[in-house]
Amino acid sequence: MNTPSLRLSLAARGIDGTTLLVLPGFLVILALFIYPFVYGIIDSLMPMAGPWYQNYKTFFSDPFQYGTIAATLWLALPVTIINLGLALPIAFRVRLMRRQRLLTTILVLPVTLGTVFIADGLLTFLGPQGWFNRSLILIGLLDHPVKLTNNYWGVFASLLISGFPFAFLLTLSYVTGIDPAIEQAAATLGANARKRFLRVFLPLLVPGLVVTFCLSFVQAFAVFPSAVLLGAPAGPTRVISIAAYQAAFEQYDHSLGSAIAIIMGVVELVIVLAVLALRAFFYRGPVAGTKG
Repeated sequence: MNTPSLRLSLAARGIDGTTLLVLPGFLVILALFIYPFVYGIIDSLMPMAGPWYQNYKTFFSDPFQYGTIAATLWLALPVTIINLGLALPIAFRVRLMRRQRLLTTILVLPVTLGTVFIADGLLTFLGPQGWFNRSLILIGLLDHPVKLTNNYWGVFASLLISGFPFAFLLTLSYVTGIDPAIEQAAATLGANARKRFLRVFLPLLVPGLVVTFCLSFVQAFAVFPSAVLLGAPAGPTRVISIAAYQAAFEQYDHSLGSAIAIIMGVVELVIVLAVLALRAFFYRGPVAGTKG
């Protein structure tokens, strides 16, 4: 059947070209997101022993298990806030630079290296016999090495290094997307730099900053390699992803691991919805101010 005849046949059945374009995308979403999510929920409700809610009861009745939620939030939230706080002023500065592409390319390198490579590098740099400690001892600032790995601060540093480029590139895209004519108009009307930022840029950037915060938070909340290599997996950096891994692959309780993963997703969803709700209270009005 030729193309015109095929189109007429599909049109006769009420199928247009838009449907044909949307259908493959829907199938991809179904295969990669919806099916694993539904499978995880069903698996979490089929414990090895006990009623259907036994896995969730097991998790929330054990302080060693449910404490991982607070431990993960204590890592993810500060890292996300700091990365966003650093990315915003740097993005404003970079948008005026001529070699913007070169700088952004350099900042992309930590993302391409991966968290495992970054963690391994930090072990060499920040460890007891690393360059950082040896340099401080050599110049007389320290008498003995400072413990910067296998604790909270090692994981914190790793998340900052791996998460900042992601937050910065997203923030830079929103900052450079604002029409410069808006800022010029505000300056013409007598607004100084501080007022231009608070009254012009910030309202236009809030939607983008909220999206950046949510994506960066989800990325940091899913920390696993850094918490194992640089942290204390049985102590303050026993994050919820480690609890899910241990349940599924050390205790061989795949159903409990699925339940912990579902709890992990629910916590992320609660934080994301809370941030989106705060956006509505922060600013209400038109946000269209991009170029073009």
